[in-house]
Amino acid sequence: MKPVRPCIRPGCERPAVATLTYVYEDASMIVGPLSGKAEPHAYDLCETHANSITAPRGWDVIRLQTDYAPAPPTSDDLMALADAVLEASRRPKPYVSPAARRPARSIVEPAKAPPARPYLRLMHTERTDDE
Repeated sequence: MKPVRPCIRPGCERPAVATLTYVYEDASMIVGPLSGKAEPHAYDLCETHANSITAPRGWDVIRLQTDYAPAPPTSDDLMALADAVLEASRRPKPYVSPAARRPARSIVEPAKAPPARPYLRLMHTERTDDE
């Protein structure tokens, strides 16, 4: 089972324990404790990546915390998932008239050969001794 909030680094499956934000005006990166909820402009990192992140040239890294602990899953996460499933089940299905419905293909139905091309014919000519 994947953690509720995984590290954003590609290929990393460890749980997030810190949040990275950028302050462009001050040319600084701030690595602090895991935020209360996922934000679109903040990046969740595992402990390894939070401690090893480096800043671009001319930027500063400000670390607000060095000892990180994973955040436990909350009941809010489970309730949000349950609400999303319930909402999806309540959406009305689009109506498709019976004439527009296509029958399902049978799995055991053999594959049909492509239609023959009647405009192509193989012509056989016989040679005569005169040639």
